[in-house]
Amino acid sequence: MSTQFPSGNFRLKTEQLFEGLPPEDINQLLIGGATHVYRKGEIIFREGGIPTGVYHIKSGKVKKYKTTPTGVEQIIYICSAGELLGYHALLSEERYADSTAALVSSEITFISKEVFLGVLSRSSALSNRLLKLLGLEFSGFVDSFTNLATRNVRERLAFNLLVLEDKFREAGKTDAVDIVLSRTDLANITGTAKETLVRLLKEFKQKNLIQTTSSSVRIIDREGVIAEANFMGKTPGKK
Repeated sequence: MSTQFPSGNFRLKTEQLFEGLPPEDINQLLIGGATHVYRKGEIIFREGGIPTGVYHIKSGKVKKYKTTPTGVEQIIYICSAGELLGYHALLSEERYADSTAALVSSEITFISKEVFLGVLSRSSALSNRLLKLLGLEFSGFVDSFTNLATRNVRERLAFNLLVLEDKFREAGKTDAVDIVLSRTDLANITGTAKETLVRLLKEFKQKNLIQTTSSSVRIIDREGVIAEANFMGKTPGKK
């Protein structure tokens, strides 16, 4: 019996988030905002900053991360096209709890605080969907932190490759996908040293689980990677 990967796509896409809103509200949110192309590595907002609006990802990939007192970066979430950034801090009237930066060239629309809160105040549909979005992202964070706390490095890498495969796959596609991510970023997501990550990727490749280039990873044996993630918690050597 095949082991199932208990992931899910934790994204609530824009078309779902804004479903049912009057066209004028959608236009005000998405068309009226200022759109900017962020280069790979460019900062969108920093931890501790004061929010002045929210950001809608039109295309690309963005990493949410925290920096430890020693300067080590820990990636906590990858965001894709159709997702919103910065709304947690805006709604709670607090400073940003994390930083965000473009993983690849990304087109992002800034929606001002006044516009976003104005639409939110008159739209119960948007309020309800934001609550759902908060719940979905919380579930994703819990899974990520549980993964870090309870799994060894090999299992964490396998788990994260499966999650990232979902993040990098285009909507409606089911074929293999290239996870375009630097070894440093993948090591930060996995919570390990870059050297350890490179060694494990080599082992996965030797077992014909993945294909790699200098800048990407592609899963070619999904069931094998699921087995490496060890979701059933089996002790090595035992059936």
